Amino acid sequence: MQDIAWIERVGERFMNRILKNIVYHAPRLLSDRKFIECIWELKFGYKLDLDNPKTFNEKMQWLKVFDHRPEYFRMADKIEAKDFVAGIIGEEHIIPTIAVFDKPSDIDWNILPEQFVLKCSHDSGGLVICRDKEKLDKAEAGEKVNKCWKKKFYYQSREWCYKGIRPRIICEKLMGDELQRNSLIDYKFFCFNGIPKFLYISYGLEDHSTASISFTDMEGRRMPFHSSDFKEIEDPLPLPKRFDDMKEIAGNLAKAVDNAFIRVDLYEIAGEIYFSELTFYPNGGYIPFVPAEWDRKLGDLIRL
Repeated sequence: MQDIAWIERVGERFMNRILKNIVYHAPRLLSDRKFIECIWELKFGYKLDLDNPKTFNEKMQWLKVFDHRPEYFRMADKIEAKDFVAGIIGEEHIIPTIAVFDKPSDIDWNILPEQFVLKCSHDSGGLVICRDKEKLDKAEAGEKVNKCWKKKFYYQSREWCYKGIRPRIICEKLMGDELQRNSLIDYKFFCFNGIPKFLYISYGLEDHSTASISFTDMEGRRMPFHSSDFKEIEDPLPLPKRFDDMKEIAGNLAKAVDNAFIRVDLYEIAGEIYFSELTFYPNGGYIPFVPAEWDRKLGDLIRL
């Protein structure tokens, strides 16, 4: 019997090694569920229970696998989402679009203004921020855009809403002011079944290695948990003057989506509120909450 148990353990380790190699080198060979289960075990060291998810992060994985509404493609698309959101909260809350290009070789640098932002419709985090076009290394910027445009972001963590987005490049007006040191402050509202429950304020997310965040409740008080992925803002940033309006806008967008969870990201710039994006699975559903018990407490807010 001991020999059989030893053979089973060796066989399990061998299969896990094969799956790990597939995950990192040939991820498209795996179904969404199998890929997510493998990544989960590699990250957290225990098996994911998709049949009975309890924590926030577990339920994010459940939503990836089972909540497949075609309209999510439009909401996650950096271009299409603007029309969707404008139809609910108004065009005045949308950051102006300068141009849209089908592929990187279509980018006409001559028609772009002195300041702008470039990003891909189907990507997350890959930004080119230009504050002075004369000093911009266009070759380097073009290479970054091309890399993001070719990337199949969906296959990195199986965030299903990115699967059906047509890759394009959007050029937007660069927003910001001197008070914000040319880096926008994000207000990211976590909305559960249509209701904003808390948010995090983030600064410097254009460079995740130096970004800082602070979780607060809907009155701006610091929450008793954090994410170990980011530095915590030691002195919470003051709430924007139109925070009550932001809460209302976040709630209106969450109700319009009408699902178990959505994160609504907004800015306040020079006294005006602007839409940033809708996020279905924050951090891919792998937020390392500290203390860890808050993963379960926040999971209780999601009714699947």
